[in-house]
Amino acid sequence: MSIPTLEELLALRGAAHDLTLRGRRLARASLLGVHSSAQRGRGLEFQEVRPYVAGDDPRTIDWRVTARRGRPHTKLFHEERERPVWLLVDLQPGLFFGSRRQLKSAAAVRAAALLAWTAALGGDRVGGVIGSDAGRRRILPARARLAGVLPLIEALLAAQPRAPAQPAPGTLEAVVHASAPLIRPGSLVLAVSDFAALGEQQASLWAGLAAHSDIRLYWVTDPLEAQGLPDGRFRAGLPDRLSLLDGARIRARWLQTWREREARLMRLAQRCCAPVARLDTADSVESVLRALLLRGPSAA
Repeated sequence: MSIPTLEELLALRGAAHDLTLRGRRLARASLLGVHSSAQRGRGLEFQEVRPYVAGDDPRTIDWRVTARRGRPHTKLFHEERERPVWLLVDLQPGLFFGSRRQLKSAAAVRAAALLAWTAALGGDRVGGVIGSDAGRRRILPARARLAGVLPLIEALLAAQPRAPAQPAPGTLEAVVHASAPLIRPGSLVLAVSDFAALGEQQASLWAGLAAHSDIRLYWVTDPLEAQGLPDGRFRAGLPDRLSLLDGARIRARWLQTWREREARLMRLAQRCCAPVARLDTADSVESVLRALLLRGPSAA
């Protein structure tokens, strides 16, 4: 299976031209655990102060100016044009796995690149926190247009695993920790991971982000994880630590582990009011995201 190249990720700019992240309704048929998700924060920038007139929202009254001038004044806002969009990408070594057309890590890289192009072409600023092996993280500040996308693509290519290695289960948690002080209210947070190491203790971290930002979860999976091994005996593990597995004997436990992982993710989505899009290695990432993000009458 080939890993993504710079040329491939740059070419995704063309695929993103008719996509949008601003739609109020995502394609429900392609989502799991769909929940209503409203933008947190005002997403507005201050413009000016003028005298209050009947019909103005009392919550926008500027009380300091009102006290100074002796009559009510209200603040005017305009919609913030460049919304910060943050990509939280988990590329820990355990994602170097795939039983179909691509590795899980490759699907995550392709998805993050296409989402970044979609955000930039929509007028948003793009930033990211990318986690890889041994707790390494790369933080890229939110910037507009190519200044936001190109460094992110380079970081994705550098961080993707290139050989089997011991999984690093704390990577996603470290990414969320690192992103928390960077993400301002009203941001859009797009998390790309297999969420294999998601634990209940991480819920408060995610809830902190969700309190002032809009979160969407992109769940990278492989058919073998959901279906289990077929009948027969198989060698599995790292090259120097292979184990012999009997597909029939371990299937019940395997599927139970999968159901528990899915349940943890759905509980997190419920708590954060976050939609979950499943990106399976058997499917084209571009096709799945186009079904979700294609610009239409519901786009804002």
